[in-house]
Amino acid sequence: MERYNAKTLEKGHTFSCRACEAEVSSSFVNLGMTPPCQNHVEPENVNLHEVYYPLHAYLCDSCMLVQLDEYVSPDEIFSDYAYFSSYSTSWVEHAGRYVDMAVDRFGLGSESQVYEIASNDGYLLQHFVSKHIPCTGVEPAANVAEAAIAKNIPTEVVFFGTESANLLAKKYGLADLILGNNVLAHVPKLNDFIGGMKLLLKPDGVITMEFPHLLQLMKNNQYDTIYHEHFSYLAFFVVVNTFAKHGLDVFDVEVLPTHGGSIRIFAQHQDGPREISANVGAMLELEQEYGLFEPEVYQLFAAQVRNSKRRLLEFLIKAHDQGKSVAAYGAPGKGNTLLNYCGIGTDLIEYTVDLSPHKNGRYTPGSRIPIFHPDRIRETKPDFILILPWNLEKEITQQLEYIREWGGQCVVPIPEVRLCAQ
Repeated sequence: MERYNAKTLEKGHTFSCRACEAEVSSSFVNLGMTPPCQNHVEPENVNLHEVYYPLHAYLCDSCMLVQLDEYVSPDEIFSDYAYFSSYSTSWVEHAGRYVDMAVDRFGLGSESQVYEIASNDGYLLQHFVSKHIPCTGVEPAANVAEAAIAKNIPTEVVFFGTESANLLAKKYGLADLILGNNVLAHVPKLNDFIGGMKLLLKPDGVITMEFPHLLQLMKNNQYDTIYHEHFSYLAFFVVVNTFAKHGLDVFDVEVLPTHGGSIRIFAQHQDGPREISANVGAMLELEQEYGLFEPEVYQLFAAQVRNSKRRLLEFLIKAHDQGKSVAAYGAPGKGNTLLNYCGIGTDLIEYTVDLSPHKNGRYTPGSRIPIFHPDRIRETKPDFILILPWNLEKEITQQLEYIREWGGQCVVPIPEVRLCAQ
């Protein structure tokens, strides 16, 4: 199969792998040009231009990390961040279960020190606070950190890396537990980030990181999870190898249903006190069986993405031609990718809704679809509601049970467009 060169696709553009520093040269999937996914448009700016950046994921042929170049800096992404984790009840419940597990498994108590990197609005650390376990949040978005501080959760507004790790260690002490949910993929300076965790961790401490699994992204066509604030798309074996470079062993891994299929890794200093679980070998074998160790399987992804786009557009156009009304639910980052890549605007989707007041009254980036409070659905009674955060299908369809009153139906776009069971 034909191999593509980055210099051919984007003349003069090349970059180094953020894991191994080799030159990245193979295309994974090109999703065109989009504005940053959390830059929701204010009403007074709806007729002004937006800045678009390439949304083109590449494969490093050397270490097999799938990644974006750093077109948009973290400072720009997180200066006024619109994602507040606590608006998803299922995610808060997931965080509570994690805390119960961690306290029990690692014997955490009043003498422990816990750090969460990218702690958002305190959705998780509030559970440690309620158990009187000392904890500190590390959150670069000041507007989001304010919500955590209001919950009496100590929070440092800073990007995490080796420099901030040393400052945190001096101020709060070394960590019994460092955790991060959906942050590892958000880090442009991956080696500095992992190196910081190495510095901050006690000799017998534990690191846990949750992130969407590249295997599930590819198997289930989750192309919409590719957006500018996700710099890396992580296979387990790539993470194991990258952590090992920093003197950290991954000693266990769990499969999670969150975000369409995630994994949680457990790491410690090399030669740490915990035995390597059989789960590690089993996950490596699973990835090898799928073909993730070989470049050829990655070249098949772009074609299935194009097919998925056509199927979704066919559904929406047919609904429009039949006189059906379509709205959407949610204004997540993945929704921005899907709407812009598929070229969907208000001609096919009249509006979307979101529980977050930080998004209400604004417009989706690029596609300029208005965002309302969910009450709008009951007022307008659309025939179809496209669930953009499809990973929350169960939670959202339960919220929308009332649409049966007028025969409304929920739809998810990934892995292929389908009607939800209600």
